[in-house]
Order: sequence, then structure tokens, then C-alpha cells
Amino acid sequence: MQSAIDQFILYLATERGLSDNYQLSTRRSLESFETWAQEEYRITAPGNVTIEHLTEYLSDRKRTGLAASSLRLEVIALKIWYRFLAARGVVSADVAEQLDSPRLERYLPETLNEPAVLQLLESIDVIKPLGRRDRAILELLYASGLRVSELTNARLEALHLDEKVIRVTGKGNKTRLVPVGKAACDAIQIYLDNERPLLVNRKTSSHIFLSKRGGKLTTQRIWQIVKERARMAGLDENVYPHLLRHSFATHLLSNGADLRVIQELLGHADIATTQIYTHVDQKRLRQVHRQFHPRG
Repeated sequence: MQSAIDQFILYLATERGLSDNYQLSTRRSLESFETWAQEEYRITAPGNVTIEHLTEYLSDRKRTGLAASSLRLEVIALKIWYRFLAARGVVSADVAEQLDSPRLERYLPETLNEPAVLQLLESIDVIKPLGRRDRAILELLYASGLRVSELTNARLEALHLDEKVIRVTGKGNKTRLVPVGKAACDAIQIYLDNERPLLVNRKTSSHIFLSKRGGKLTTQRIWQIVKERARMAGLDENVYPHLLRHSFATHLLSNGADLRVIQELLGHADIATTQIYTHVDQKRLRQVHRQFHPRG
């Protein structure tokens, strides 16, 4: 079974071009099932698995308290794995085809309001070490709605400040051009002129944002930077990189941007993913109505 998992992960990486995080998540799900199948039924080959085994495994996972969203990822991993194995002739039948994904509750994304974003950005002291870098990072996350992985992988050759755009590679290895606002362009230019040269060493790559040792910043470090800056700004909200992406989309919609445009800017393959922001905006409109209408 381990060999079949390895083949599938290799396929996701080389033929589908899916992200390292997606590969890791899928491997974790499949190896969890592999362990369960061996311990419960001594099954060592995917061809010996039945739909009853899969259903029992997922029921066990649900009983242990696994959230519906996580359970859905387990189901998806099993379904696409068995579809792959059946197509390659590793198994004679796709036993996972009949699995149903659990229903998901739709949660509205958290956002920062515009004054809170301004407070966060303007609280950064650009005179202190790495202040220019951190200001540029947060400005870009909010100005362009980038995923944190897109920001960490962004390179100098993809940045065109004169045209106010940046080329990023998102999910599914898809590349898109994203506008960068004037404030973010100014902050990035100040960082490039005054701080990035001080971080460069002989091994430095062309990544835009560098660590103090001259290496590429990790996604974990970006999370830390955002949280540290939010704490220093005195914000009570739980601030993280994706919150700035949610805020970017919500503020665009609130100010009249078309949903299809926001879809393109975010790099969503399906408009349904972007439509959740309409619910956020409707919630805000109801709050305004209740607050200001005489019979609200």
C-alpha cells in the first residue's frame, strides 16, 4: 500500500504540479488509512480494500471528533487515490467511487475593517531593523490579496513596479498578473533600495523578501511577522496572512468591485469560491441597516 501511495504522490507532484502542502496533506490522509487498514484488518494492498472498509474507517475518524471539513479532505484523498489506481490498473475496481463527502457548514471569513488595516500598516516603524521589509510585506499582502505561499515565492523578475503589477504562481501551478497599489509599490521600492541590499549574501536568490540571513522567508516566518506586527499595533483581532487576503476581497466588494474581477485577482478557479465574500458584504449591509435605519 505504501508503494501505491508513493506512486500517487509522485503523480500529483510531476504531472499535476500540485503544491507541496497539498501533497503533504494527501499523503497524511492516505497513510492514516493505511495504518488503520493494517491494524484493523491486516490489509497491506489497496486491491483488498472494500467500500465497507472505507466507510468503517471514515466512521471511526468521525467518532474520534474529526471536523467535517477535515473528514471531507480524507474522503477526497481516498476518492482521487482510488481513481488513479483504477486508471493505472493497480486495482481492478474503484471502490471509493461511491463514497459521499460530508456536508460542510459554510463559515464566513474573518476580516479586518479598513481603519484596523490602516492601524496595522502605519504602526510599523520603518526606521528600525527589518521595518521596511515588514511594512512592504504587509502592504503587498493587503494590496494584492496574495496567498502567503505566493508572496514567499515571488521573485524580483516577476515584480514590475513601473507598471504596478506582480506575476505570481498560485494553486495548480497557475500564473497570474496581479495589480499592486501605489502605497505597496512605494513601500516595496523603499525596502528594495534601502534594506534588501543589506540582507543579500553570496547565496541569496532573487526572491523579493529575505530573512536577516539572506535566505528566502518561509511561510511560517511570514505568519510570525504578521502576528508580531499585529500585536505591536495593539490589535485585539486574531491577525494572520490570509486575514489580509479576506480583507482585500471584502473591501474591494464593499467599494463596488465586480465579483468576476475579484475572482481573477484572487486566482480562484471557481466563482463559487469567491461568492462567499458576497455573504460577508450582505452581513455588513444588514448591520448598517440595523444601526442607521429608524425602523432597523
